[in-house]
Amino acid sequence: MSYAGKKALVVDDSSVMRQIIKKNLKELGFGDIQDAEDGAAGLKKLGDFTADLVVSDWNMPKMTGIEFLKEIRGNDKLKATPFLMVTSEADKSKIIEAVTAGVSQYIVKPFNANQLEEKIKAIFK
Repeated sequence: MSYAGKKALVVDDSSVMRQIIKKNLKELGFGDIQDAEDGAAGLKKLGDFTADLVVSDWNMPKMTGIEFLKEIRGNDKLKATPFLMVTSEADKSKIIEAVTAGVSQYIVKPFNANQLEEKIKAIFK
């Protein structure tokens, strides 16, 4: 599957994690990849950047990934945007909370490029 020309927004408070995810997305063929350090900054970016995919961490300062997801799902312009939650939270109640909030896919850290690709494939199939 080709993701050529697709745009992504990577939101994580860890700059290292943002770089890793961006590198993986680039290798999958994503074109324009923007990033932000928390959900609030991510929402601001989405004001003038149309993303085909949002990849967001759960645990971040200012606005968490789950709050960010709820903001996106509550926004008419953004609500259909595919959302991949990246987290160290493997707790079933957290996964249920994310699914209830409308997450597209969920991946638990640590993960590798193949696992990330599988989740993205599932979103775009």
